Amino acid sequence: MTFVVTENCIKCKFTDCVDVCPVDCFHEGPNFLVIDPDECIDCTLCEPECPANAIYAEDELPEGQEIFIELNAELSKIWPIITEVKTPLPEADEWNGKQDKTSLLEK
Repeated sequence: MTFVVTENCIKCKFTDCVDVCPVDCFHEGPNFLVIDPDECIDCTLCEPECPANAIYAEDELPEGQEIFIELNAELSKIWPIITEVKTPLPEADEWNGKQDKTSLLEK
């Protein structure tokens, strides 16, 4: 099993989760983070660190978020690894909690 970054990360991109990851499995895109499922060791450290509550265990995804399993796997192969905390996107607090952001994901 792996952990999955879901829709609420879009346009927020908080990176608190990156700081606690012992295996550097996070990858950074323009307005979203993903977890490489081949690198994730299911340590559970990232989930409680996410201010947007956007990280879930694969088998505990909220309904409608299943597409993010494939997106995390796909995008982790092309986006660079992120290992250091960065400033969230400028309007992160405004976007945190908004629904229907999938179409805003920049690949």
